[in-house]
Amino acid sequence: MTEEDLLQKDWYAVLDASPTDCLQVLKQKYQRLALLYHPDKQSPDAAVEQVQQCVQRFIEVDQAWKILGDEQTKRAYDLQRRAGELRQSWPVDAHICLDDMSWDDEEQVYIYSCRCGGSYVLGKDEAEEESILCCDTCSLSIEIKRTSCGLQTVNEDSLDI
Repeated sequence: MTEEDLLQKDWYAVLDASPTDCLQVLKQKYQRLALLYHPDKQSPDAAVEQVQQCVQRFIEVDQAWKILGDEQTKRAYDLQRRAGELRQSWPVDAHICLDDMSWDDEEQVYIYSCRCGGSYVLGKDEAEEESILCCDTCSLSIEIKRTSCGLQTVNEDSLDI
């Protein structure tokens, strides 16, 4: 699922949940809604339109659980939501080049130290486009640029000496 697909809906709202809900609460909300909207649970006397709406709602609830029920996809979704919120309302405290970040082979992430002692963490997949990150400790945010920000190196072969 692409980033655009993830952000097309508020998957927490689909589950009547909050981003602060723990996995167990999310699971309970999913199960309650899945039972409520499951096609097999619909009355045989229900109108066709009503059954179709329930089936569509069931599909949405199932998709929300696939995203929020898995730690990796939930984390990716939460980060993308947060970045979207930052772009809309939060000021950027600094512009950092991807080249200035340290690569952590073990975690497969880029890391940049914040002045508060915390860290900005950028996943490998997220590094493919410019993004805004929040410090994991304070409220500062940075924008990550993919292009090189430092001095350009000159190819000696291209110099006429």
